[in-house]
Formats: sequence, C-alpha cells, structure tokens
Amino acid sequence: MSSMRTGADYRKSLRDGRRVFILGEGPVEDVTTHPATRAMVEEYVAWYDRHFDPKWQDTLFTPPDKDGCRSPVGYMVPRSPDDLARMGRCFSATTFLSAGNITHTPAYGHLIAMGVQTVVNLRNASPEQRANAEAYRALIARTGRFLTFAAGAATIGYRLREDPAERAALKIVKETDKGLVIRGKIGMHTSPAYAHDVYIGAHNGADYKGHRATFVVAVNAPGVTVVCRKPAARDSNPFSAPLSARFDELDGQMWLDDVLIPWDRVFLTDPFPDPVARWLFWHQLYCWLSKAEFTLGVALACTHAMGLAAHDATVDYLLDLLTDVQTVRSCQTAAELDPEFTPEGYCSPNVCHVAAGSIAMLKARPRMSEILRTLPGSSLVVAPTDHDLADPALAQGLEESFAGGGYTARQRAALLQMAWDHAGSQLDHRESVYELHSNGGIPSWRGRLRRGFNRYEELANGVLQQLGLPMPKVDLQSIRNAPLGARRPVNPTVPPPPPAAEPARNPVTAGKVA
Repeated sequence: MSSMRTGADYRKSLRDGRRVFILGEGPVEDVTTHPATRAMVEEYVAWYDRHFDPKWQDTLFTPPDKDGCRSPVGYMVPRSPDDLARMGRCFSATTFLSAGNITHTPAYGHLIAMGVQTVVNLRNASPEQRANAEAYRALIARTGRFLTFAAGAATIGYRLREDPAERAALKIVKETDKGLVIRGKIGMHTSPAYAHDVYIGAHNGADYKGHRATFVVAVNAPGVTVVCRKPAARDSNPFSAPLSARFDELDGQMWLDDVLIPWDRVFLTDPFPDPVARWLFWHQLYCWLSKAEFTLGVALACTHAMGLAAHDATVDYLLDLLTDVQTVRSCQTAAELDPEFTPEGYCSPNVCHVAAGSIAMLKARPRMSEILRTLPGSSLVVAPTDHDLADPALAQGLEESFAGGGYTARQRAALLQMAWDHAGSQLDHRESVYELHSNGGIPSWRGRLRRGFNRYEELANGVLQQLGLPMPKVDLQSIRNAPLGARRPVNPTVPPPPPAAEPARNPVTAGKVA
C-alpha cells in the first residue's frame, strides 16, 4: 500500500476534466471549490489522511506482520471471521464520524471490486476476465482509487418508452479493438461527483454475446456527464447545520454519449446485481447502525442537557433506542462469526444475519427519528443560531432562555441544532427516502432472508420427530427457491389518437339553413 494516496493527492485527482452538473446550481467547473461540493470533498480528503494519522493506526491498519508491515483494513481480502470483525470495527468507527451519512468511501469501492471478482469467478468466465477483475481489485487496494456503485437501472423516461426494446438503460453501440462503445442513461447512484470510477451493474440491460455486460466507467471519460440532485443543505453554517453542511454525498445520474469502455473494464455477470453486492449490504448496514448509534448518542446528550435523566418516560425512550441499536449490532456480529465463503476462499458476511438486521433497522428508523424529535421538547423548535447569540439585541435574552444546568446558551443551542439537523433536515429526509429505493426496501430484504435461510426442513422435521408417529418428510425448498420479486414495473400509457379532423366549413354558407 505504499502508493496509497493522501488527501491532497485525492483533491488534486478530481481536477481531471470531469463534466458535472448539479440541479439547481448548474455546471460545476471544479468540485473541489464549488460551494455545493467542496465540503464533501474535504470529508473524503480527511478519510484518506486518517491513514497517515498515528491516532488511527490501530483502527485503520492490521497489526504488524513479521516484517513490521501493516495493511489498511478497508482494503483487506477477508479470509476468516476475524478478518470480517476487524473490517467491521473499522467501518463502524469511520462511519460514525459522519453520523452514518458518508456511506460510499474508497473502502466501499474495494468491496464492490471484490464482489465483481467473485461473480466473474462464479460464472467460470474466461481466464482473461478473471485476470482483469483481480487486476482491477488490486489496483484499488494499491492506490486507493475511488469506485462507486450503480445498479444500472434505467431512468423513468427510458422505462416509459413506447418500444420495449428501447427501455434498457444502456445500449452497446459498437465493438472495437479497444473495447465496447456504449450509450444511454443510468439512474440514481451515490457520490458520482467525487468518485474516479462508477461500476454500472446488471440492471443496465446491455447484453453481450448472450451474457449481461457490466462496466467500470471513468467519471472523466469522454462522453460522460454526471447530473447530481440539488444539495440537501439549505444552510452552510456549521453551527446550525453541523451535518447537512458537511456530509452530502450527492446522488445522481450518469449520461453516456458513445463512451468507450476498455475491454479490461467490461465484466460479464448475472442479470441480477445482488451477488456483486454481498459485501456492500454488510457495509451499508454498518452505516445504518452508525446513524442509529449517533441518534442514541444525541438522545443521551440531550437527556443530560435538558435535565431529563430522572424522567421515566425519557428513560423508556432511551431503552427503545438501545434495543434497536443492540439488535442490529448483534446481527452484524452474527454475520461475521457465522460467515459464508466464496469459491476462491473469501470470507463473506452471512446474508441471513445481514438481512435480519436490515429489516430491523428499516422498521426502527422512523420511530428512532420520532423519539429524537420528541425528547428535547419544544426548545428543539426555537433553538437559536450562533448569529442570534451574537446579536446584541438578543444575546442577553437568549442567554437567559437557554443557559442553565451547567450549559451556556451557546452549548445547549449547538446540541439542539445538531439534534434538529440529524432528525429533521433535508439530509435526513434524503437518506430515509434513498434507502427505501436503493436496494428495494423491506420487501427485497424479506426476499433475501427467505432465500438465504437454510433450516426450513431441519426445524419442521425436528418438530415432527417429537410426535412419536411416522410422519411425512417435510420439503419446503419451494419457499426458499421462489424467485425474488421483480423490480417495480411501469407501463407506458399510449396516448390516444388525435381526434379526426372535421370537414372544412365554408365561411360564406356556415350557419345558413338550407
């Protein structure tokens, strides 16, 4: 990992001629300086620089080997439960810093590359494909190149095209000696403005020689345009928007206008993206867990600041939050201690435990936010900003209103602003909506749990054995093998034909009676 880039290297690498637009803002000439993107760039800079911070060495690096060398945990290839647990502790510590809002990091990109490599190997692809997948994974681990993930779904306009053959997100325009030329538009994915590459997964609909083609596309490649949603933050003041002003990854679309994809960035996979995402779901759940733990942390701090530690109803709220946090953390621990293994010997989190944790978290999320909005009381609604506290006309009155119990008005107001930004801001709403769609929400997670659970017959037949009677042998593989639900279908509405034209009327005789 000697060539691991620094934060300064990362910042410099983004000035690569990429074509980025932000809705409501227009074109972005330089993502490192634009007001809508520079704060997030600096958060990624900090992510890289932590690898050179002595205080983070034991969290971000493996113990020294016999030669005294340490490797970044985020770029490990896990081969044991201990490896998964070490990676999990790293993800937990780093994602908590952003309250779970920075979900796509360069380490996440390495998990994508591992998933691609595993699927290519499972499909028994050509030796060249397998070598390309391993070479790309090794490139990311060696350099810290930032890869982000897109399932590859088409935009709504494409999906509503009248001709079904034209509804796929991508089309292969031609084949060349250097690679495939593709054209189209892919829908929502995260951090495209900040990444170096985007992996476009199997939902893209482009087939090559009877196989689903997926692609790693450089963000700055000729013909690529990234269009990001409007920023979540309405306020860039770090006092009143301590989270949303800093941690907005920006989701977006990618438009491709005859983009050449080199052969070593074309990967033939299954037509379903879940096998690539086996480690991503686990990392995602760590981000959700960090958000839940941050919610609990803010609630605990508000309990102290608002003098509610002896209030029974407040303690009950805290116990509800504790239960949600510990439930999901237990699922993560189980996923790591009871893992699955890929054919090449990689250790993968158990999908059943990850699915159970994901369902629990998705169900708990609305209630957790409601508790945090309820617990601080009405002061949450009227908390002042630092500008208000500095206003001579308001300063003394606000001090009287918000100080006390060992807190200054500024201290208590800062905490209340944090609580508001965490549970009531546009960034919080974005994250909630995004997670309902990014991997199918609870219905898809129920399907993954149904297919991953492998003890249907063991449990049912175990019960029947206790009856002491000859009983039919139970076979419930139909439950496990039933296909996952299809992506939400859309049906284009065919416009009615225009009304038939009326015969022309003679303006001289019009209205006359024969």
